[in-house]
Amino acid sequence: MSGQVLRDSHGIPHLRAATVLDLARLQGLVTAEDRAWQLEWFRWRMEGRTAEYVGEDGVPWDRFARQVRLEPTVRACYEGLDDETRAWVTAYVDGVNEGMSAGLEQAPELGLLGLRGLPDDAFRPRPWEPWTPLGIFWAVHLLFGTFPAKLFNDHVVQRLGADWLPLFHAEGVTQTGSNAWVVVGERTASGLPLIAGDPHRIIELPGCYQQLGLACDEFDVVGFAFPGVPGVQHFAHAGSVAWGITNAMADYQDLTREELRRRDDECLEARGVTGWAPVTHYLETVSVRGADPVDVPVVVTERGPVVTGLEGGADCFSLRTPSQLTLDLGFAAFLPLLRSRTVDDVEAALERWVEPVNSALVADTGGRVRHLVVGRVPERDAVNFEVPVDAWDSRHEWVGWRRGQAMELHDVMVSANDRRSGGGLGVEYASPFRADRIRDLVGDRRGLTPADFLAIHVDTLNGQARLMRELVSAAEVSGAAAAVRDELLAWDGLSVPDSRGAAVFAEWRHALVRWLSEHRALAPLHQPTGHSRLFTTWLTVPLQIGIGWPSMVRGASRHGIDVAAGVAEALARLAQQGDEATVWGDRHWFDPVHALDGLGGVPTAPDAAVPGDKGCVLAAGSAPGVTDRCYVGPVARYVWDLADRDSSRWVVPMGASGVEGDDHFADQLPLWLSAGSLSTAISPVRE
Repeated sequence: MSGQVLRDSHGIPHLRAATVLDLARLQGLVTAEDRAWQLEWFRWRMEGRTAEYVGEDGVPWDRFARQVRLEPTVRACYEGLDDETRAWVTAYVDGVNEGMSAGLEQAPELGLLGLRGLPDDAFRPRPWEPWTPLGIFWAVHLLFGTFPAKLFNDHVVQRLGADWLPLFHAEGVTQTGSNAWVVVGERTASGLPLIAGDPHRIIELPGCYQQLGLACDEFDVVGFAFPGVPGVQHFAHAGSVAWGITNAMADYQDLTREELRRRDDECLEARGVTGWAPVTHYLETVSVRGADPVDVPVVVTERGPVVTGLEGGADCFSLRTPSQLTLDLGFAAFLPLLRSRTVDDVEAALERWVEPVNSALVADTGGRVRHLVVGRVPERDAVNFEVPVDAWDSRHEWVGWRRGQAMELHDVMVSANDRRSGGGLGVEYASPFRADRIRDLVGDRRGLTPADFLAIHVDTLNGQARLMRELVSAAEVSGAAAAVRDELLAWDGLSVPDSRGAAVFAEWRHALVRWLSEHRALAPLHQPTGHSRLFTTWLTVPLQIGIGWPSMVRGASRHGIDVAAGVAEALARLAQQGDEATVWGDRHWFDPVHALDGLGGVPTAPDAAVPGDKGCVLAAGSAPGVTDRCYVGPVARYVWDLADRDSSRWVVPMGASGVEGDDHFADQLPLWLSAGSLSTAISPVRE
């Protein structure tokens, strides 16, 4: 293979090759060297074979992957690619296959699973299929949409009634989410636009994004890739044009309640708008390490595959997504993105985007700046946006595609999962606080530089503080509880590690969420849903109240919940605990998620106190009512300078390597915890 790999002082690879295909193969090879375990795990997930290696804990995902027909769907998507994109993806896979064996030799995870050194080579990494990258991309995003939340919404409607749903909407001041913003050249020191952003997701170990440079005869790009997927997908600087995205919070996934009946031993039918119709159905078997195999029924109706309820204990729901319906995952956008030179080029490329639906900010060296909402959102009855619809109710039917907005920008634009930037394609958005706060921090300033944007990234003013003050100031308490109230009211609202006020606020929030969760009016919600453990995050009552507690406290009185009593009780509980003299940094510790958490010896991140909280621009989040450990937050930060790409900045929570013990496993963490970052310029220290 021809090509060159240059690594900077933090091990970030910058790849150079003569042709697009040589570069794709080199990207696959280097990714296998740096992230072999992560790639192997992603491949097991795509195939629905995690239980084969990790045991019974893998069954819930594997059952879902088989029932949603993950691998058959992405194989069909691969076969539908144009010739050039198919060849490009295949070249990447060839590189992965070349590097995986050597890469896995360095991965401690195989030893933890007892897969290294087995007799007769009982474990060998299987070659990737050409469609594996498509499966990795879709598997990452399947649960990223709205359908799991609709399971909880249905549970609320069934147990409490539809009039309770607004209390669980998260459009309060608590929603964690991503930020992106752009300023036109008239406001910058260079005279050309600046773009910045910080996607917020679950912080994974290894990280979910990979920094890299990709250069060949056709393009020269720096950006972030999903390990296992060729190119750069969401955030990149191509020299004369740059872009970044946030989730547009669109609703593009639907659940349909299915009624099934067996006509005879061979024929299974589903009820639809026009009556009963046969469905595709068959049985798959999931191998389980250390246990008996598990049979998994697969049922596909006219609406889509049934993804929950087939095991009994819950209604059956089928899932419909744009990718399934069109057999298109949007991979045809990736090469045109790499080749883009102007805003118009990026916009044309993103016309091919499918899902997830994104809000994109794009700028070029001509000074143009555009905001785009891209992806496919079905046109259908609004009832589908919140709850599943019966298959025999015609309101579930899709009747076309809604078009996202596109507009020229002439000043400042902020996209922070808020309603204003989302284009009206969904129901639930993040609070406008983060977007408004970023606008305030930019203000009417001129002469802005990348350093100014880096400081905005780490702003820790907590938007939840305003609602807390409103509630607490009205509390009728005395004695020690009044002292807690006074301490909360004296807090400056900054969620920084050395803040005692931030710690007291977090403990009060825990107590309030628990009080609400324990309220007798919500008791029916604690009844089992019957759905898979895979959806526990979305179906656990304290977690859902913790996400949407501002909506809950603003509307609960209409349902007989005395919020003032809960606020006072939360203050009293803190008073009873006594003065523990903790600060926020004692509670809000960096806690990234590893796929094998629970096994002894799993790679871990260094201990570190994390600034920020759910209500901040630095939305380093936890789970109010459950834990203050930080497992959600900015999984990357970037500032793209259109005047000088070498002045652009980027950073990730951990490092370029996925191998614990490597010099570059966690060497970016100190920078991530502060306003620090790295230059995207390549000053190679090794080849």
